[in-house]
Amino acid sequence: MESSRIAVTGASGLIGSALVRSLAADGHEVVRLVRRAPRSPDEVRWDPERGHVDPAALAGCAAVVNLAGAGIGDHRWTAEYKKRLRDGRVNGTRALAEALAALDDGRPRVLLNGSAIGYYGDTGDRAVDEDAPAGEGFLPSLCVAWEGAAAPAREAGVRTVFARTGLVVAREGGAWGRLFPLFRAGLGGRLGDGRQYWSFIALHDEVAALRHLLDRDDLSGPFNLTAPRPLTNREITAAMGRVLRRPTPFAVPAPVLRAVLGELASDVLGSQRVLPARLSESGFAFAFPGIEDAVRAAS
Repeated sequence: MESSRIAVTGASGLIGSALVRSLAADGHEVVRLVRRAPRSPDEVRWDPERGHVDPAALAGCAAVVNLAGAGIGDHRWTAEYKKRLRDGRVNGTRALAEALAALDDGRPRVLLNGSAIGYYGDTGDRAVDEDAPAGEGFLPSLCVAWEGAAAPAREAGVRTVFARTGLVVAREGGAWGRLFPLFRAGLGGRLGDGRQYWSFIALHDEVAALRHLLDRDDLSGPFNLTAPRPLTNREITAAMGRVLRRPTPFAVPAPVLRAVLGELASDVLGSQRVLPARLSESGFAFAFPGIEDAVRAAS
């Protein structure tokens, strides 16, 4: 994509901030949609939970990247927090899609919308790709509604892409942002029996994949953003210990995780063996396909 104007929601998050840096470094003008009062000319206020965005803010943009949403693992899944998770993603996506559809002139060519491999639910040992159906439970239903909310943009002819992201390996945040300090302190270990599959992706590859999906006008629909070979939590624990040169003697029993995390524990203990079939078929090349390389890049 030639240097152009690109609107980004969730620009202060782990993935969003890294994407904004990458886009700006290549000369793109980034418009950040923020929930607070704007502090600079490149910021525009919106209200995702209430479903409000000014269509004029999107006019003239070549693309809109929607990565907004409260953190899945930031709090226990109370009824109130589940509503926040859902409203921010679903209402915000619908507002953006309707705003794009309402534009007659200067309509962005592509909506790159966040999603997650939580779409597939617990897959056990079974490997799944983008052809697999949605699973059952809160996260799958959230992802289905999240992606479905983009329908107005797709129906208006805007190329619509869903980035079903896995566990991002980065020291700045997300699941690995919590793991790195524990492992460096020699307190790392497997979660539950460690047999559950974790589908991970290096932050560098996550950003590169998003850029790839933005640039390719022939790509639309869902894409799994995960490394080519998912590993079990036990294998990842061992790899973390090797790279960081720390012992990994500890294990957190499943009942303890359930007591501490509540319903969220099902996401930690669940197994998701997700393959990036469509991403690989499109010619994307991973810079850090293995877990040890991904951990080294992050540490």
